[in-house]
Formats: sequence, structure tokens, C-alpha cells
Amino acid sequence: MPKYPASHDSADFAELLSTPELNREVWDRAAARLLAKMLGQFAYEEVIEPVAQAGPGDTHTLGLDDGKTLVFSARRGVYGSWHIAPDSILEMPGRDSGTPDGEPGPISEPDAVAVPFRDPLQFLVRARRLLDIDGATLGHLIREITTTLTADARLDHTALPAARLADLDYAELEGHQTGHPWLVANKGRLGFSAADAARHTPEARKPLTLPWIAVSTRIAAYRGVAALAGPERLYAQELDPSVRDSFATVLRARGLDPDSYLFLPVHPWQWDEWIVPVFAPAIAAGDIVPLHPDADLRLAQQSIRTFSNVARPDRHTVKLPLSILNTLVWRGLPTERTLAAPAVTAWVHGLRDQDAFLRDTCGVILLGEVASVTVEHPLYDHLPEAPYQFKEILGAIWREPLQPRLAPGERARTLASLLHTDPQGRAFTAELVARSGLTPTTWLTRLFAAMLPPLLHFLYRYGTVFSPHGENAIVVFDEHDVPVRLAIKDFVDDVNVSARPLPEHESMPEDVRRTLLTEEPSFLIQFIHSGLFVGVFRFLSPLCEEQLGVPEADFWSLVRAEILRHHARFPELKERFEMFDLLTPRIERLCLNRNRLHVDGYRDRPQRPHAAIHGTVPNPLHPATGVRE
Repeated sequence: MPKYPASHDSADFAELLSTPELNREVWDRAAARLLAKMLGQFAYEEVIEPVAQAGPGDTHTLGLDDGKTLVFSARRGVYGSWHIAPDSILEMPGRDSGTPDGEPGPISEPDAVAVPFRDPLQFLVRARRLLDIDGATLGHLIREITTTLTADARLDHTALPAARLADLDYAELEGHQTGHPWLVANKGRLGFSAADAARHTPEARKPLTLPWIAVSTRIAAYRGVAALAGPERLYAQELDPSVRDSFATVLRARGLDPDSYLFLPVHPWQWDEWIVPVFAPAIAAGDIVPLHPDADLRLAQQSIRTFSNVARPDRHTVKLPLSILNTLVWRGLPTERTLAAPAVTAWVHGLRDQDAFLRDTCGVILLGEVASVTVEHPLYDHLPEAPYQFKEILGAIWREPLQPRLAPGERARTLASLLHTDPQGRAFTAELVARSGLTPTTWLTRLFAAMLPPLLHFLYRYGTVFSPHGENAIVVFDEHDVPVRLAIKDFVDDVNVSARPLPEHESMPEDVRRTLLTEEPSFLIQFIHSGLFVGVFRFLSPLCEEQLGVPEADFWSLVRAEILRHHARFPELKERFEMFDLLTPRIERLCLNRNRLHVDGYRDRPQRPHAAIHGTVPNPLHPATGVRE
């Protein structure tokens, strides 16, 4: 399972060295966008505090450590957010010494020439004291931002117009997304080389065959839902008979009993970088045996460690550990949660299947994690103080595929795609609205009617929330590109339940209860607020105002109206509406970038980090709250 091509001839090296996306025009365009995002998200989290200038317009200034001043146009939006135009960012040569309380003063040279400022890396260096970043964090952050920019440049270089994107299927469209809209370093992938990024990232759009290994049941465990209670049932669906026979032949040739082994695919990078070095004793003992790839082509999705089977869409999606640091955490698979994945799926599916509203009215699709293989490390898994990434190295989760669950004429797209804008400035959402033939307001009403009712019902009726961010939430459209229902994935990592006991939790199996994270009702709503409303709709609403002519206030009125419609439909849940109050005047401000800058940085820790909390923000769903502060 080599990391590099088996043949190192000149053509191989030419491919590795080819970086057509790294040219000045593409780089500067990507850099300007990332700088505007950085300023906007740092300002939202109050890492920086731009100063509004007197007079008409929306001009703001921000003083740098070296005495220079950035000037830019910033529009304020819901939740106290900032939207900054990339082309508006200018650098002034200087400013006065500032006000007594340390705020930057007015620009001191009225006839000074402002010059465009487009470099987020220079901003980090020249604002390190303003940002309060220590040297170690700054060093790693510069690398993570640089690799993010490199990925952005690749995306920009190969970008398609919105009209062509609208014709792509679900798996292909994933390779054109630009990543988390809130996290600034959203494609850091620390651990990947340039060659790794060119092969294994979503934007590389290169299907591959995954190598498989056999692992002795002395160190590996299998779990499956009732329909896949034994591993042989899973393998009968996932592997052709000839492949299963060849796996068994490899084991018998070494004098090993195939019935004492479990099969699972591995990411080729993970095998080379982590599994062989860390599990070398198990390989030497014959407890881990390398096999060969199956024939199915798989395509990396936005989560980068998840692969859709593009050769056989009826076969499961597979989720593999990938020990790279990306978007705050190492992307491994925790042992306990991987073991519990099928049990969590069975419980969540049971809630849906016995609830006529979820099952029939909403038609919500729950892409269950129906089988898993977990391989425990004999040392790391028993060291509580060891960094968590050493306990998430080897395993696999099989998730139900999406395509067989769609009705004729339906097509699916991740929610994240609705935030995409093509190189000509056309929003993907605008393209879909135009194709639907509906008015923008009607289309948005249908979007909220498709998405919100199942999420609200799980919250209110069952005290259970998913994390419906742009990657986990999938919008299902009819043949006219009108949103009709919701699909949800990633249960074991992102399902949380109320810490306050509810009668509906009495049926929860003990292994599920041990695995799922619990939160107080006042915080449980954050998974909808921060995952969906702050994390996606905060960006979608200004886009709709700009491209669809729907004022931001109207957008949020439609969201609120859908919530109130749900309340009216289930008056018997009034106490739950109050317990899980989505319409409260203010909510806590969760901060994703502050975690990297000020809380965890890049240090190792025994548990996965969580979002930081910094103050509160006004809730646009409260009737007395406007869309601007």
C-alpha cells in the first residue's frame, strides 16, 4: 500500500510537481476572499473590534500592530455578524496614536494614498498582538491558513458555473464545495503533503479503490444493526464473491483461519502514516494482514474521511479514520463511539419509524451508520492521559447510501451547496430558484418547510438533536429543484440528547445512553441555532437579499413562521416549546475560531475540544429583535 506511485518515472514526478492553480491571479483572488472572511468571522467572535467611521456609509477601520490601519466596508447582519466586501479592504499608511482607552483614532493623513490589502497571512503577522496569539499558535496557524488558501486556489482554478453544478449528482457536487463558512482555517489538513492533497481531498475529485485489511477478532470487534447482525451479511452486500474468496485465500496461504478475521477498508494514507508505524507489533504477529483493494471506485466527500461508492451507489458509504488535524479536531474514529454506532442508528431509526409525522408527513431520511469494525490499540486505548488521536486510529463505519432512498425524480444536495457562488458571482441558490419557477419567497418557504419540521419534532418530542450543519444536512429536491424533504447523517458523532430526563428516553438502550452526549435543554437548542441558523442561515440570508431580492428581515420572518407553524400543529407540546426555547431574546455566542486562537491552539489533549463561548448575541427569531444590532 505505497504512499506514492509504484513507478517513479519522470511522468509521475511531473504530475506531483504540477501546480497550475498556484498562479498570481488565482492566488490573489482566493486570498482576498479569505481575508474578508477572516476579518468578518474574527469580528463576529469579538476577537477584533473594528471601529465604525462617522458619516454616511458602512466604513470601518482596524488598527494593526505596526501603526497602519485597514479600512473596509462592512455590513452588519443577524446575530451581530459582519459581511465584508473583499475588494473594499484598503491599507492606510498610518494613524494617530489613538484614544486614551487604546482604540485606534481617526486616519491621520487625509491625503495619504490607500492601497489594496489582500493578504491574510500578512494580516496574521501584523496583527498578532491585536489577535493575542502566542508564537507557537501563530506558527502553526500560518501553515494551516496557507494550506487552506492552496485548496481554495485549486477550487477556484477548476470552478464550474452554477448552471453546470446544478446538473451534478450528489457525490460529484461535494468536490466543488468551499468548506466550512464560519471556520477560517477550514481546509488545513495538517499531516497531508502536497501530493496527498492532490490525491485525497474532495476538490481533487479523484475516485480511488480502497485497500482492505484483515484483522483478527482477538483485537477487532464487529457491530451491526439487526439486518446486518453478522459480518458475513455486510460482506455479502459490500464485496463481490470473487473478492471475498481472494481475501480468504490470502489468509489461508499464511496458515490463518478466515473465520477468525474481520475485513475492513483502510485509507491508503492512514495505512502508511499511522497504522503500520503504530500497529507494527500486530502486523508482525499476523493479527493484521494486508489484503488488496476491491474493484469499486469511491470518491472522497466533504468530510474527507468519508467515501461514496460511485461505481456501486447501492453499496454503503464508508467512513474511515484519517489522522489529520482539520477544522479543530483530529479526524479519527473514537473506539467507543464506533462500536456504538449501529446501536445509536437502531434507536434513532426506531424513533422515526414509530412516529407517523416523521415517517409519513416529513419523510425524513436518516442515513444510519449500520455496521462498524473497531480495532483497539493494546496500549493507547488504556491510557486516559494519552492524546485522543492515538485512540482513533483504526476502524470503519458503514453508512446507508443515499441514492436508493430517493424517490423517482428526486435529487439531493448538501445544505452547504446553497452557500456556493460561482466565479461569475452567481449563487447556486439563485440557479435553483430560477429552475424551480417559483418566486424566491415561495422557494425559501418550501426550503424551511422541508428542513425544519423533522428537526423541531426530534427536539421537542424526543429531546434529541442532530447537528444540522451544512455537511450533515442534505436537502432533497423534486424534479423541478423545489425542496421537498430532509436527509440527515452522522449520528454517533453529532446526536445529543437532553440531560433532563424525558419519558421518551426510557426506551433508550443502555449502550446508547452511555455513548450519546447530553446537554441541558437551554444548551441543547444550540445545535440548531449554531449548527443551522448561525452556521448556515447567517450566510444564506444576506446571499438571498443580494441575489434573490429577499430582505434579510423577511428571510428570518419565514424561518420564525415555520417554527410557529410547528408549534400550532402540536399544541400538546407547549411545555417542550418552553423548555427548548428557540425564540429566546438572546443566545450564547459559540466561537469556533477562538478555540484555535486562544483555547486549544495546536496542543495535544486527552479529549476532543469543543467550541468556546463568548458572550451572547441577539436572536433574530425573537419577535422584538431586529436583523441588526
